[in-house]
This record gives sequence, C-alpha cells and structure tokens, in this order.
Amino acid sequence: MDGFSMNTAKSFLGKNVNLHLKDGSVIINVQLAEIQRDELRRETLVRCVPYGNKDTFRVPMKNIAWAELLNLNLLLTTG
Repeated sequence: MDGFSMNTAKSFLGKNVNLHLKDGSVIINVQLAEIQRDELRRETLVRCVPYGNKDTFRVPMKNIAWAELLNLNLLLTTG
C-alpha cells in the first residue's frame, strides 16, 4: 500500500473521509478542503473541516497514513 501522497489528497478534496494517522489514531468524518504548502517549515498541510462545523484545522500530510472515503447517504438515513 502506498502512503498518502499529494495525488491521493487531491482526489479526496471536497469529500468526506476518515483520516487514519500514522500514530494509529483516526480523525472521523472530515471534509478535505484544501492542500496548503508551508514554505517556512517546508511541509505540506491538509486543511480539514469537521462535519457540521465551520471551523477548520490543518494536519501535516506526512502524519496521514491513509484516508477512508465515507458515503454520507448511509450516515444520514433515518430508520
């Protein structure tokens, strides 16, 4: 399995995902909003928006192991 790369991040932009980090933790149900480059620290950051929230946060791309695409139609259905 390849690591989380720039091309992978671009394919998930605007979609809701679970982000699996390399330390084993999971950030659930966030929308990938933007890919940013921090020239001072020389790292690439992924800006995320939590579901139902307008605040954003950034995660360094090197800390992301993989992303799991979510189907919101399954999550939002009521029984």
